Amino acid sequence: MIDTVSTEIAEGEERIRLEVADGIAVLTLCRPDKLNGWSWESTRQLGLLADRIRFDPDVRVVLLRAQGRAFCAGIDVTAPGGAITGASAAERTRNYYEGIRWVHERFAVLARLPQPVVAAVQGYCLGFGFELALMADVRVAARDAVFALPEAGLGVAVDAGGDLRIAREAGAGWAKFLALTGRRIDAATAERLRLVQLVVPVGELDGVAREVAAEIAANAPLAVQGIKRGIDAYADAGLAAALDGVAMTAALTLTSEDCREGYTARAARTPPRFTGG
Repeated sequence: MIDTVSTEIAEGEERIRLEVADGIAVLTLCRPDKLNGWSWESTRQLGLLADRIRFDPDVRVVLLRAQGRAFCAGIDVTAPGGAITGASAAERTRNYYEGIRWVHERFAVLARLPQPVVAAVQGYCLGFGFELALMADVRVAARDAVFALPEAGLGVAVDAGGDLRIAREAGAGWAKFLALTGRRIDAATAERLRLVQLVVPVGELDGVAREVAAEIAANAPLAVQGIKRGIDAYADAGLAAALDGVAMTAALTLTSEDCREGYTARAARTPPRFTGG
């Protein structure tokens, strides 16, 4: 069950930590033992923290980073409340559709913050993790970063719009190539495709990302926020309508037999046998 009511984060249940200093709000994915795997609760906390940042006059820029050896390795299939239920196949599909739309709304709170967002990416940046990084305005990657959208191999859609954002940044051909194959790319390739703006040695990631954030924070806030709004208005034209289609495709695939087969095969480390149902 998705918690859409609570505005609290229980002690010991943090998925993301917020710290503010020197004009920079630092959002840290803080489940390194789970490779910062994503869940419904992660989405809820992201929205709550982004809401807190939005009107904070002390925040001029956001730094999105992660603890451990991975930025985010994708969905945490062990997280509580992972599956959505329904009395019928139609109701379950409808509930997934609304659930994914809710995720889009929570992610949009981050992506549409007036303050620019800088992402610092290391290690695995897969699935939902890749989609999260793509919502940042500027991305800095360590040389060990690995990016992929493996969803099609699991029988599900790319459900948070990451493929759409790749199409915006790198072109439709690359978006289809990465999303349809699930192929992994390294940081250098991601930079060549304009999916990241800087690639740095692993040990320098945090320092360089903070330098970029500090450069932005030092500039005039109204000018910075206006520049972000203007560029987004141009780059994201048509995104909202496309995301609604993504939500329906995600709902249909998440309730399909192919999805069940994909996850079962992945757990068993065997090739999936998809039937199209």
